[in-house]
Amino acid sequence: MGDRGKTIILLHGGNGSIEFWLYNIATLAQHHRIYAFDMVGSGKSDCPERSYALSDQAEFLNGFMTSLAIDAATLIGNSMGGGVALEFTRLYPDRVDKLVLVDSMGFGQEISLGIRLITLPAIVNLLRPGRWMIPAMLKSNFYDSNQLPPEWLELRYPIFAIPGRNRVILNLGRSNFNLAGVRPEVYQPILDSLATITQKTLIIWGDCDRIIPVKHAYIAAAGLPNHQLHIFPQCGHHPYLEYPAKFDRLVLEFLAP
Repeated sequence: MGDRGKTIILLHGGNGSIEFWLYNIATLAQHHRIYAFDMVGSGKSDCPERSYALSDQAEFLNGFMTSLAIDAATLIGNSMGGGVALEFTRLYPDRVDKLVLVDSMGFGQEISLGIRLITLPAIVNLLRPGRWMIPAMLKSNFYDSNQLPPEWLELRYPIFAIPGRNRVILNLGRSNFNLAGVRPEVYQPILDSLATITQKTLIIWGDCDRIIPVKHAYIAAAGLPNHQLHIFPQCGHHPYLEYPAKFDRLVLEFLAP
């Protein structure tokens, strides 16, 4: 969507989908050319038997850009999508203009217990999609889930309930995490290369994130040489959903020449 400005690619988090960007795409597209897609194994995209590690997702992104003849783009990534953006920048620095990292994976081992538990087949096999699960999921992801529009929940639930998701959730979990947290072989290469990522980077975090602690925002700020940092107060893991207007304004100011 959009036909002006910079080329921007939106990367949702693990087990997410493009619906997470519902309240951002149209506003951003008034000024820029916006691409959003369900990453492999997520949303309505195919779910092949394969690794879902950040490096594999980065290669998928590289193929996506090549297929659409996108030479370079600004990447906006949330959670695992932020990790994919970082890994992609590490592997293909010439294809990245700017970075916006939103409560991003990639800055350490710490991650919520719920994420660590999806590495266990016995736990994942107990998951049965139902509307009763939504409140618990929202409580862990948002500071105040009561502010989310009901229409968003109605759009998101059918995707969450697509048959066969458990196999993908387990595969995605075991590709990136273990019971201790994010696998060292997933985050350590990113940490080791932060000083080489010279693209202008906007780091955004919710101060009440229960998935990835806000202290990772400060690790990012200490390691990335060309950054801006913005912490959203009273906000969870998805600032762009909890405060879409403020988020969009912040991003558009960052992207301005």
